[in-house]
Amino acid sequence: MLSITVREFARLTTSSIESTLDRAHIPASAFDYLCKLASSFKGGTGLLQVEDRAWLKLDNYVGVIETPCGTRIEILPKSFMEEDCIIKARKLLRKMIEASFDLPTRHVGEASLELFNTPLSEWVMERFVDSFNSLIKRGLRAHYQRIDEEQFFLKGQINFSAQMRQSPSQQHKFQIRHDIFTFNRAENRLLKLALLRVSKTTQQSKTLRLSQDLLSLLNEVTASTEISRDFSVWHNDRLMSDYKDIRPWCELILGEHMPSSILGEWRGVSLLFPMEKLFERYVVKWLKKQLPSEAILHSPARSRYLCEHSDASFFRLEPDILIEHEGKTWLLDTKWKRLNSSDRGSKYGLSQSDFYQLFAYGNKYLGGQGHMFLIYPMTSTFNQPLPDFSFSETLKLSAIPFDIENDKLIVEQELLQLINKSCN
Repeated sequence: MLSITVREFARLTTSSIESTLDRAHIPASAFDYLCKLASSFKGGTGLLQVEDRAWLKLDNYVGVIETPCGTRIEILPKSFMEEDCIIKARKLLRKMIEASFDLPTRHVGEASLELFNTPLSEWVMERFVDSFNSLIKRGLRAHYQRIDEEQFFLKGQINFSAQMRQSPSQQHKFQIRHDIFTFNRAENRLLKLALLRVSKTTQQSKTLRLSQDLLSLLNEVTASTEISRDFSVWHNDRLMSDYKDIRPWCELILGEHMPSSILGEWRGVSLLFPMEKLFERYVVKWLKKQLPSEAILHSPARSRYLCEHSDASFFRLEPDILIEHEGKTWLLDTKWKRLNSSDRGSKYGLSQSDFYQLFAYGNKYLGGQGHMFLIYPMTSTFNQPLPDFSFSETLKLSAIPFDIENDKLIVEQELLQLINKSCN
């Protein structure tokens, strides 16, 4: 398998060039597959842009794409990377994914440190088989399954309605109904399908060996053929508590968090996340842990509309985060974008459309009175809040950095006081 590592907004080409994090050579078959994949994305952020017949420019999706020809393209976040810190970027991305999707974390020992040198998909597959191995040691769950069948002998109970419809020539056979105790339940079918994909995809000998050993213990279980249906009946009761940790890893392996357009006939272990949404979810998870228990956090808020028309509401406004506490309200929106606090001539890199959006949020959710916050990732060029922006005497906006590496919001306003209150 050909492995390529680039970062957000990198350019890909079939021409012979020296590959870097910002541009890389890919085979023609992988190029054609990406073009076809990009054309299937509808609405929202696109996967890539076709600049001409020889170049593709990636957008702000991060993760791993595996193509049918055996090319694996790893896309890392750009805002926290330099040319020599791929391992740091991988570590940061995995940290954000763990928090955003409620993945169980573990202490990273020396044996696991080498995984930061492997693509994201290998890390997910390794964590999945480790979680499955722990589950096997605690014991898989079986259940009783009702079976309706025709036999020459009696077993269980007679299915009288089916028996009465039996033709005279088949009266020597019995229509019976009975229960069997089996491991072939929805949860185990999904786990077996995920194991099969891992065993066919992983390039790590340890992961491959363990996945094959685990598959040998699931001979009674059939692989899932209806992924969405089986996930919908996945039980989360007390008897299935041992399955709680493995479900999110299984969802990642089977593409439950993937854009629907990538779920076609080819199903490698691909993992794609829009960085804007990943950053938003990470900040939301962090805030929920920091705020006082009596504070109410809405993410997103969905109670206001831009206008009314003929007794109907038009254009719902959905700020990323709305916090309510002791009669006060704070409105926050996250943006995955690099700012430069020293470049005032270019308005620090701020977007005019974002300010229009926040102005509408402030008037509809705060009644034109209050303090709003735009949260950007902290970088070397943006490590302190910008001076406040005033929409009016009563409505203000702050652009503040969030330090993902150290989990810290850089703000010296009353929002910080609210967060500190929960820590005292």
